[in-house]
Amino acid sequence: MTADDSYGRLDDDDYPAFTMGRAAEMLGTTQGFLRAIGEARLITPLRSEGGHRRYSRYQLRIAARARELVDQGTPIEAACRIIVLEDQLEEAQRINAEYRRAADAADPPTAA
Repeated sequence: MTADDSYGRLDDDDYPAFTMGRAAEMLGTTQGFLRAIGEARLITPLRSEGGHRRYSRYQLRIAARARELVDQGTPIEAACRIIVLEDQLEEAQRINAEYRRAADAADPPTAA
């Protein structure tokens, strides 16, 4: 991958552009917190060739949500479960909306 390819990927939400230190700094948390949500399998950072954790913007948004819940007093394991359930609910709602649109397109309302 060339330098030009790497710069183009910085706009990609899934590109692991941030080191653990930078991610913790951006979130205002500790590296230990990032390790903990990784151990809870909320996020799985990619690893650099040297074995260092790298985080994407998408993963940072998830980590920020976890931190918000933990800051409100939710235990970290419960916060991780809540986020997973929120994500599943959002996906189910998206699928239901697609089914409704497909059903409406297949059976348009008749004029009375």
